[in-house]
Amino acid sequence: MIKKKKDTIKSLAIHTKDVGSTEIQIGLLTDKITKLSEHFKKFKKDKHSTLGLTKSVNKRKKLLAYLKKKNSESYQKVIKQLNIRK
Repeated sequence: MIKKKKDTIKSLAIHTKDVGSTEIQIGLLTDKITKLSEHFKKFKKDKHSTLGLTKSVNKRKKLLAYLKKKNSESYQKVIKQLNIRK
């Protein structure tokens, strides 16, 4: 988990000490969403974690909208790199 988090931060960072930019937040949320989706394949009746998944998806959606408005080049890069939309 920690390795994957560091790899995500490293691949999306704008500069060397960047740990909280919009791009990184989107990447970390995508990792979380993927992990929760795998969890639901095993545990279909876990309704409490469903709330966390919904919140994460909505937060990522808002961050993507913000990034698209502020920096469309970076938005395209993040979408392509994380393979979010087709």
